[in-house]
Amino acid sequence: MEGNQLEPGSIDAYIADFPIAIQEILIKLRMVIKEAAPGAEEAIKYRMPTFIFYGNLVHFAAYKHHIGFYPTPSGIEAFEKELSDYKRSKGAIQFPIEKPLPFDLISKIVRFRVAENMKQAQAPSKKTKY
Repeated sequence: MEGNQLEPGSIDAYIADFPIAIQEILIKLRMVIKEAAPGAEEAIKYRMPTFIFYGNLVHFAAYKHHIGFYPTPSGIEAFEKELSDYKRSKGAIQFPIEKPLPFDLISKIVRFRVAENMKQAQAPSKKTKY
């Protein structure tokens, strides 16, 4: 990350620590996530902006050459074909800063993660009653 190495206290503080051009990308990304997950809470986890909805939903972070987006491995697997043009790992996607972020795709991934977390939260507990 380009910003300072102190733990940011909020997503606003995290975003404010970057140059204006990066701030604009991060503000739009945050808005897209909030619109796709209106009930999600915001936090800083792992020194990254995080959205929580029945558990961790997604994280994002700015780096020198890309925006990292972390929708869990299931969020990447479900959209593997649409993400084929981007560098990715098991749990992360790298969106190059010099190209427009695919906000429609990000919104779809977030909505997928909301549904996934809701389904897991509503599943009966696997604890055995004695």
